[in-house]
Amino acid sequence: MIRVALVDDQSLFRAGIRMLVDSQPDLEVVAEASDGREALGAVRGSRPDVVLMDIRMPVMDGLAATAELLTDPDPPRIVMLTTFDLDEAAARAIRQGASGFLLKDADPEFLLAAIRTVHAGSAVIAASATRELFERFTDAAPRAIPPAYAELTEREREIFALAARGLSNAEIAAREYLSEATVKTHISRILTKLGLRDRVQLVVFAFEHGLV
Repeated sequence: MIRVALVDDQSLFRAGIRMLVDSQPDLEVVAEASDGREALGAVRGSRPDVVLMDIRMPVMDGLAATAELLTDPDPPRIVMLTTFDLDEAAARAIRQGASGFLLKDADPEFLLAAIRTVHAGSAVIAASATRELFERFTDAAPRAIPPAYAELTEREREIFALAARGLSNAEIAAREYLSEATVKTHISRILTKLGLRDRVQLVVFAFEHGLV
């Protein structure tokens, strides 16, 4: 069972998402909050796997709440909710460590798939939209590539490049004639060597260092 927390200042929106999530046999809502400050206690008390976090809220916004939650040991995956498809705040949240972003008017099936995708860590939510977000909000001058990148093997660099373009494990496996389990192992090693938390951070790393 994937445990989900909802953080949004609109109670009607939360009610709709709760009904949708709770209708699924593998998902359950374990906490709700109406602002970022309330979210800190709710999330830390319920230990969800995935948090759906609105960006703009009173008292404490989603950016501040996300930054604080991600300092906790073993934090949940956090998906930002926004009304804008090219939202600079969403880009900032992902740089902080959020695992992706969703439009608040996304199709119900897409939202459910996004929760499962983030929990599994096998792909990036809406990879093309995420790439477009970073193309828009990444500084023109790339940073120097850190020495850790040089430690990747040739095969790992190939898989890094494909993952940075947003390909899922299944898509990488098909392209490289590997099993999905082997791709997953390579991705895990790449993340460890580069000190990255998940695939979304890999995409951020690639953009910030001019590797895509």
